[in-house]
Amino acid sequence: MTTEEDSRRLAELGYRQELARTWSGFSNFAISFSIISILAGCFTTFGQAWNNGGPIAISWGWPLISLFILIIGLCLSELVSAYPTAGGIYWWAATMGKPIHGWFTGWLNLIGLVAVTASVDYGCATFLNITLSRLFDWEGTLTQAFLLFVIILVLHALINIYSHRLISLLQNISVWWHVAGAAVVIGILAFAPTKHQTLGFVFTDTINNSGFGDHTTSGATFWLYVLPLGFLLTQYTITGFDACAHVSEETQGAATSAARGLWQSIFYSAIGGWLLLLAFLFAATNVDEINKQGGFVGAIFTTALSSPLATTIFAISTIGQFFCGMSCVTSMSRMTYAFSRDGAVPGWRLWSKVDKNRTPVNAILAGSAVAALITLPALYAPPGATPTPVAFYAVVSIAVIGLYLAFLIPIWLRLRMGDSFKPGPWTLGKKYRVMGWISCVEIVIISIYFIMPLSPAGVPGNKEFAWTSVNYAPIAVGAVLIGIALWWLLSARHWFTGPRRTVDELPVK
Repeated sequence: MTTEEDSRRLAELGYRQELARTWSGFSNFAISFSIISILAGCFTTFGQAWNNGGPIAISWGWPLISLFILIIGLCLSELVSAYPTAGGIYWWAATMGKPIHGWFTGWLNLIGLVAVTASVDYGCATFLNITLSRLFDWEGTLTQAFLLFVIILVLHALINIYSHRLISLLQNISVWWHVAGAAVVIGILAFAPTKHQTLGFVFTDTINNSGFGDHTTSGATFWLYVLPLGFLLTQYTITGFDACAHVSEETQGAATSAARGLWQSIFYSAIGGWLLLLAFLFAATNVDEINKQGGFVGAIFTTALSSPLATTIFAISTIGQFFCGMSCVTSMSRMTYAFSRDGAVPGWRLWSKVDKNRTPVNAILAGSAVAALITLPALYAPPGATPTPVAFYAVVSIAVIGLYLAFLIPIWLRLRMGDSFKPGPWTLGKKYRVMGWISCVEIVIISIYFIMPLSPAGVPGNKEFAWTSVNYAPIAVGAVLIGIALWWLLSARHWFTGPRRTVDELPVK
């Protein structure tokens, strides 16, 4: 498909070609692959799975949950092929349903994208903090981590503002950094340690450091509550793949390349991530020290490797996370721009503007500022906290819940449409029905789990209750849902009509 044909298809969907369509199909794949980033999620949320289930939550949990996520991705690939717009899932929901569907989908997606940007950049800052403390006279406090987080966020905003063409190149470089970096880490962990764990440990051992169920690894509490909390590792790492849709207006041949890029980014990340995590587990020989450090993945490297090799792994992950955060800002800003273009965001005229380089500068700045604000609780942690504060996992939960609930609405609407849906060149055919229902059920289940307390100290009424241990995801998501629901009932339903056409007629062939 030529650029002219892409622009014509966009005009059929109601929009002028305002963003520069300079991205190749590989670049489209690259942004989602970079946002998924096995060098980010596999490192930063490893402790969540280690503490809530242990090795089986990783060795078995990762491929199982990855399969469900791939099914979700295939459902979304069919939709992006039919509707390749920067609004992505918001646009799909509003078009297949009513304005109210688009309203809630857009806000959930926007919240999720801002939260995932915040969590990735904070994770990057945490690993940079550790790397600097290993190389220099750097204390590595939570305050310093937050300062680095703000600096990284500012850098990502500036790169997105001033280097539109460079972004596409950096996405491509990011893919190869993730592939080569993961291979180097796996190689180091395979050959450098003097001993490794057994197959039995990696595929059958269980751990319960959550505090729930008296640390037992049997019974209903472990299997039905603790272990599923460990699946947050996979569910968080493999997310953000809707970026393929958000940059579809900048992608050549978007109806096919964006659909292909979306599901392939999930598939290859699932395989690479599993191999990387298995390498972590086989090298996790000092279980006591890893438990002592709250399941922090860095404890594996520092106990199994020499100091230079451990520092190398920290550095590889930090750079990968930097690429990931850069891609997150790109995706988040495009969604902000598209949702504002349709008048849904307060001050929409400001956020929907593009500069002379056809870049949504104001959307980039606004999203980055909100990402910094919602991470402020990470400045505070109880005494003796691990390098990753509970506030980080709360932001992670917000990202997962926001993004996946936003995926749920258009997938359900696609099911409701049945054969009246007009697919694009990439389609699931009759398989859409079973895949759609599997997707909807899985999303509902994980959304319930990830608003639950992550530790007994986060349960109101518990004698050890501490606000710094609270999973504030249900508070944040609940407050936003109530807010946008009231906004809809009291005001938006009278003026929000869904996607607004910016073209009156189709361009001449």
